Amino acid sequence: MPLDDAKTFKLLQRSDTIGVFQLESAGMRDLCRQMMPDRIEHIIALIALYRPGPMDLIPQYLARKAGREPIEYEHPLLESICSETYGIMIYQEQVMQAAQALAGFSLGKADLLRRAMGKKNRAEMDAQHDVFIAGAEKHSRTPEATAERVFDLLAKFAGYGFNKSHAAGYAYLSYITAYLKANFPVEFIAATLTSELGDFKKLAKFVNEARRMG
Repeated sequence: MPLDDAKTFKLLQRSDTIGVFQLESAGMRDLCRQMMPDRIEHIIALIALYRPGPMDLIPQYLARKAGREPIEYEHPLLESICSETYGIMIYQEQVMQAAQALAGFSLGKADLLRRAMGKKNRAEMDAQHDVFIAGAEKHSRTPEATAERVFDLLAKFAGYGFNKSHAAGYAYLSYITAYLKANFPVEFIAATLTSELGDFKKLAKFVNEARRMG
């Protein structure tokens, strides 16, 4: 199944997502319309962003994706980590990668930092702060003032961050169901109706969708 199918992304862009895994709520459909996804990374971001907390980042993400707002990075080393998400940290993995790249943290230490930040554990964060600032100066020659700004940025996003591997698993299933609906509409609707036989409300919804699709 190709992950760059034009018909699938056109279906997502017009928010024709009734029956598409994770993307059929009114809010998700509206976000599909606004985001205009054209690659699977956009679906991953969409799923990670559409939750309480990360939703605050949606306007900035959309503005940067559409070119209405410049893409900026607090440090050059963050570009390779955050270019896929237009300079915005959406995933927990990005927080960990930033700690590795800037301060030389191991993956284990980076995960401890992410957890302390995510739980707003003040004592643990203070301890991690000093290690991060010292590590950034030694590992990437980052001046203290810049390292402070990056640490504050990581702390802000760590509270929002979603697990990317989780979002990617969901996004892959979303893409598969969208692909089937776009390319095999009759079979897709037939299978959906069969799977919802015991739920009359959902059955009615998909009968209406079948009629709408002709």
